[in-house]
Amino acid sequence: MESERFRRGYIPIFLSYYKPHLGLFILDMACALGIALVDLAFPYASRQALNELLPKNLYGAFFGVMALLLLAYALRAVMQYIVTYYGHMMGVRIEADIRGDLFHHMQDLSFSFYDKNRTGQLMSRVTNDLFEVTELAHHGPEDLFISTVTLIGAFVMMCLIQWRLALIVFAVVPIFVVFTVLQRRRMMKASVQVKRNMAGINNELESAISGMRTAKAFANEGQEEQKFRRSNEDFKGAKRDYYRNMGIYNGGLEFALPVMNVLTIAAGGFFIMRGQMDFVDLVTFSLYISTFLTPVRKLAAFVEQFLNGMAGFKRFVELMRVEPAVRDAPDAETLDHVEGDILIDDVSFAYEAGEPVLDHVSIHIPKGETVAVVGPSGGGKSTLCQLIPRFYDVTGGRILVDGRDVREVTQRSLRQHIGIVQQEVFLFAGTVMDNIRYGRPDATEPEIIEAARRAEIYDDIMAMPDGFQTYVGERGVMLSGGQKQRISIARIFLKNPPVLILDEATSALDSVTEHRIQSAFDELARGRTTLIIAHRLSTIRSAHRIIVVDDNHIAEEGTHAELLASGGEYAALYKAQQGTV
Repeated sequence: MESERFRRGYIPIFLSYYKPHLGLFILDMACALGIALVDLAFPYASRQALNELLPKNLYGAFFGVMALLLLAYALRAVMQYIVTYYGHMMGVRIEADIRGDLFHHMQDLSFSFYDKNRTGQLMSRVTNDLFEVTELAHHGPEDLFISTVTLIGAFVMMCLIQWRLALIVFAVVPIFVVFTVLQRRRMMKASVQVKRNMAGINNELESAISGMRTAKAFANEGQEEQKFRRSNEDFKGAKRDYYRNMGIYNGGLEFALPVMNVLTIAAGGFFIMRGQMDFVDLVTFSLYISTFLTPVRKLAAFVEQFLNGMAGFKRFVELMRVEPAVRDAPDAETLDHVEGDILIDDVSFAYEAGEPVLDHVSIHIPKGETVAVVGPSGGGKSTLCQLIPRFYDVTGGRILVDGRDVREVTQRSLRQHIGIVQQEVFLFAGTVMDNIRYGRPDATEPEIIEAARRAEIYDDIMAMPDGFQTYVGERGVMLSGGQKQRISIARIFLKNPPVLILDEATSALDSVTEHRIQSAFDELARGRTTLIIAHRLSTIRSAHRIIVVDDNHIAEEGTHAELLASGGEYAALYKAQQGTV
C-alpha cells in the first residue's frame, strides 16, 4: 500500500501529506481568504465613501466607514499571525512527516543499496533536500489561494469600475504567463542540478571529516582540499546557472508589473478626457492595481519557492521509489524459540550477475556446534556470514534455521536470534552504557554491568573518567580497538542470541589484545551455534569443525588435527602463518 502511494505523480504525493493536518490547513486557508477579502474591500469602501458620503456631507457615516476599515485591518493582523505561526507549524509537521517516512524507508533498504550509495548523498537527501519543503508546504497552497482570490476579485472590481481599462491592463498578463512558463522550465532544471551538487559537497565533506586522521597521517590535506574545491566549484557553477535564470525572470517581472501602472494612468487619462470615468474612479482603479500587483509578486515568489521545494521533494520521491532488494514474504512468519540448527543447502550467490562469490556451497551446523570458516581473502567467507541473517538473498539454493527457510520468516525475528561481532566495530557517539545497552534496549543497569563483566571490559570501564557514563566519541574514537571490540561482545552477551557469528572479529587487534579477548569469545560461544570467520588460524583450534572456502566453494572440511594431517590447503595456510614455509 505504502509503495503504491509513491507510484503516483509528484503533486498528488505532496498533497497527501496534508491529510493528517487538515484542521491546520483549513484554518490557514480560511485566514488567508479573510486577508484577501480585507485587501479587496479597502479600495471599494474608499470609492464609496468618496463618491457617496463626502459629497452628501455624511461625515459621521464617512468616519464610521473608516473605523470599520481600521477594525478590519486589526482583524487582518490577527489572521496574519495565525497564517504565519500555525501555517509554518503545519509546514514543519509536514516536513517532519516526510523526513520520518524517508528515514523509515532507508531502514528498510537492503545492504546492497548502501553498498552503492555514499553517506554524504543520503544525508543531503534527509536534510538539505527537505529544508525548503517546509516553506513550500506552508506558503505554496496559501500563496496560490490568496493570489487567485485577489486576482479574480481585483479583476472583477476593476471591470465594474471601467471594463475597457481592465481589459487593456490585463492584456499584459498572457505575455507574463508565457514568459513565466518558459523561465520556470530553465529554473527547474538548474534547481535540480544545484541539489545534486550540494549532495556532492556533502559527500566530500563527510568523506574528508571521516578520513581526517588518514589525510593527516599521509600529509594529504592539500589533496583533500582540491577534491572539496572541485565539488565547491561545481556547486558554484550550478548556482550561477540558477541565479542567471532567476535574474532574467525577476528582471522581466519588474518590467511587466510597472507597465500596468503606466497603462492605467495613460488609458485612464484617455477615458477621463472622454468623460467615461472620473478622478475618483481612476484613484480607486490604481488602488486595485496595487492590490493586483501584490499577488502577482507572490506568484513570482511562489514559482521560485515551488522550484526549490519540488526539486528536493522529487529527489525524496526518487529515493522512496527504491525497492528493498531483500523483503519479507507476504506470508512471512515470526521465528520463535530458535534452537540454532543451521543448514546452508547448495547455496550460490553473486553481487553482480555472472560474477559468483559462492558456488553450490553446502554446510550443516548442528545446534550448539562451533564451525570455523577460513580461506584466502575474497573467497566468500564474509559473504557467507551475511547470507545467514539475510542481509543479502541467495541467488541459488537455500538457508534453513531450525528447518525453516530464512526467506519464509520475517527479517526482524530472524536477526533477533543472531548475534554478530565484526572486525570493524561501530560505536555510537554516546556513553559506554548506551553502547552496551544497544544489544537490548530494555536491559537494566545490573544486566549491563554483568554483560560488561562477562566480556572482560568491566575493569577498563571503571578505570575510565566517568565509568559507564564515559563518552566514547564519534565511532568510539576515545577507546582502543580492544575496548571497542569487548564492548561489542558485551552487547551480544546482553542480547543473548542462540546463534553467533564472529566475522574476523579479532583480525584488527594485536596478538596480546587478541589473546585477552579470546577468552571472552570462548565464554560467549558456550552453548550457542557459532560460525567463526577467521584470518588467524590460531584462534580457531577449539572449533568442532573447520571449513576451508576457496575459489567460491568448499575446498576442505575437518578438525584442526585432521586438516593438518591431510597436508592440504589448510595445512599450507597454517604453516605459512607459523612461519615454517
